[in-house]
Amino acid sequence: MTDAEKNQVIVFAVVEGGLSIAEAARRFGVSRQWIHRLLARYRAAGLGGLEPGSRAAHRPAGRTPDDLRAQICELREDLAREGLDAGAESIRDRLTLAGIQPPATSTIYRILRNNDLVIPEPHKRPRSSWQRFQAAVPNETWQSDMTHWHLTDATTVEIITWLDDHSRFVLHLSAHLSVTAKVVTDTFLTTSATHGLPASTLTDNGMIFTTRFARGKGGPNHFEHIINQFGITQKNGHPGHPQTQGKIERFHQTLKKWLTAHPGADSLNALQDQLDAFKSVYNDHRPHRANDRRTPAQAYTALPKTGPTLELLQRHWRVRHDTVDSGGIVTLRWAGTLRHLAIGRAHKHAPVLILIAGNDTLVINRTTGEIIAEHHLDPTKDYQTKKLGPSRRRGPTVNDAPRHL
Repeated sequence: MTDAEKNQVIVFAVVEGGLSIAEAARRFGVSRQWIHRLLARYRAAGLGGLEPGSRAAHRPAGRTPDDLRAQICELREDLAREGLDAGAESIRDRLTLAGIQPPATSTIYRILRNNDLVIPEPHKRPRSSWQRFQAAVPNETWQSDMTHWHLTDATTVEIITWLDDHSRFVLHLSAHLSVTAKVVTDTFLTTSATHGLPASTLTDNGMIFTTRFARGKGGPNHFEHIINQFGITQKNGHPGHPQTQGKIERFHQTLKKWLTAHPGADSLNALQDQLDAFKSVYNDHRPHRANDRRTPAQAYTALPKTGPTLELLQRHWRVRHDTVDSGGIVTLRWAGTLRHLAIGRAHKHAPVLILIAGNDTLVINRTTGEIIAEHHLDPTKDYQTKKLGPSRRRGPTVNDAPRHL
């Protein structure tokens, strides 16, 4: 069999016989890239384009080079196999990240369509007509929800997510046998210790998040008590209207698509390893349309974070969540500069709330509720000495705060 005949057999096996590119590559011992190249030559010049050394498929001015067309098709297959978005915009992002000047998104889509890698769909409502609601800055709103999954032995498990509304940054992602109100509280506190406190939360109206729709059965649950204590605004979607939490619903669809494309997990630990891997891919390597094609991590760190406020002592205080270091100091970014606030070695490793109003701070021990330091911040200095310690007076505790909300 001559090379030209072999090329024809390969092309006809795909075009007429219905073999996939991957199956044809395995059967004939060639690369997928070579098959994509043969198909491009065949579509451009017919059988003459399959002759060895043929110039029949020489592209006209402006035509995307054959090797780039083949790379686009391979990227489509690779992304789809990994369970990731494999549309024209995602492919263009991956080419850019690889240092390759990509063609227009419409050109990429046309290449995919011509190679039968996408099925044309009816015209949809234009994205420009969508009404999108998005927090203005990081930590303005955190969305949370849980979703079901299963292990390889059919055990049903639950996954909880905390997602920043502004950037789509995944703050927390973990697997549990059951997501309870305690799990919600514990994961929220763990997440806020790493990323700071949000100004508000947005969840559905499930009992693990709120009891306000429980028709008077019991008071606020533990999670509601915690966020009220921190001065965080709690928002809940209306019953039967999941679109309110559309960002996290869409995230869970993306997560499940990725999990489905990978081998199943046989334990919670194995599933958690998969969740950690996906969190890295989603946050750091996957540009997002809503972020102007930036990754969630880039969008989350591009602007200063906001936080909750407490009305205490007739002032509105911003709230920060921190731990005193071994030297008796906490750090605070204020007026564009990182400041070091003296607390005292006696309070090392204590979990604290830092309340900030203008130039003044209150530092409260979260365990005892006692004010352990106050500062009047000097914009000319890095190190800020405290003006009042616990030995001089005991001020209002953090437990007083809800009465002023």
